[in-house]
Amino acid sequence: MKLLFTLILMFNLQACTVLAVADAAGSAVVYGAKTAVNVLDAVTPDIVNKKK
Repeated sequence: MKLLFTLILMFNLQACTVLAVADAAGSAVVYGAKTAVNVLDAVTPDIVNKKK
């Protein structure tokens, strides 16, 4: 019984670790895209911010 409990606990911890890594990777992609847009906006503001 203790072995089963230990295995279930280890599986849950690994799943949390995988989700944390995936979340960090997703955040890095989002912030990278935002940075790219901000750099593009700084270099060529008339393309991103068109006049109405």
